[in-house]
Amino acid sequence: MRRKIAYPLATLGMVASSLAVASSPALAHGYVSSPPSRQAQCAAGTVANCGAIQFEPQSAEAPKGSKECNGGVAAFSELNNNSLAWKATNVGKSATFNWVLTARHRTATWVYYVDGTPIATFDDKNSIPAATVSHTVDLSRFSGRKTVLAVWNIGDTPMAFYNCVDVNIGGTGSGTGSTTPTTAPTTAAPTTPPATTAPTAAPTTAAPTATRTSSAASSGKAWAPGVSYKVNDVVTYEGVSYQCRQAHQSIRSWEPSIWTLALWLPL
Repeated sequence: MRRKIAYPLATLGMVASSLAVASSPALAHGYVSSPPSRQAQCAAGTVANCGAIQFEPQSAEAPKGSKECNGGVAAFSELNNNSLAWKATNVGKSATFNWVLTARHRTATWVYYVDGTPIATFDDKNSIPAATVSHTVDLSRFSGRKTVLAVWNIGDTPMAFYNCVDVNIGGTGSGTGSTTPTTAPTTAAPTTPPATTAPTAAPTTAAPTATRTSSAASSGKAWAPGVSYKVNDVVTYEGVSYQCRQAHQSIRSWEPSIWTLALWLPL
């Protein structure tokens, strides 16, 4: 089986030099990919009329202390809009929240809220996280449709990243429809969608131990946005086969050739 080794630092550098700098905060990089957060649903096209956040789901950055889905950023007010058709993911008594980080900032804590109350805290003690981060959160105190606010508190700045994830705890239905938001929606109008910010840090995730086979690679389908990929799924992109390393919902502009070694392993 032929292996193709990618060089993420060089690849990301070329991407960064070819893209315009977004008007959002320069270090705005991190979002919950699965269960798909509201911004992930916008980026994947699952939900329409999302405004600027659909182009940069990683950019809901604001000062620490907010309890709003958009962190109080007026440009991303759609994240607070309960009238949009957010899809709730069916989960059990616990759920694993998977983050994709395009800039690995030193981290103080990760905090998860339901109905404005913290239900889980993970203390990173100001360390640098991996390119993907997962937390399993106990939801056994709740049932039915809830909106989980996931907050990434940066360790060396006063900023945090905000994600709302709609879940249906113990549910078996379609998981769609309205839900009670954690905070009231803001009314500020969104700004003109900026260009997607290119990743600024090369991932350093270690190689996976999963066994790969040539038959799996040959049967891989073409990569596409808006698809929920599982670990070990195989796709093809621009003539190269890739194996999924981290479960996530794909979005436009973060193709396997860009996310080599963070989400995908070239075969």
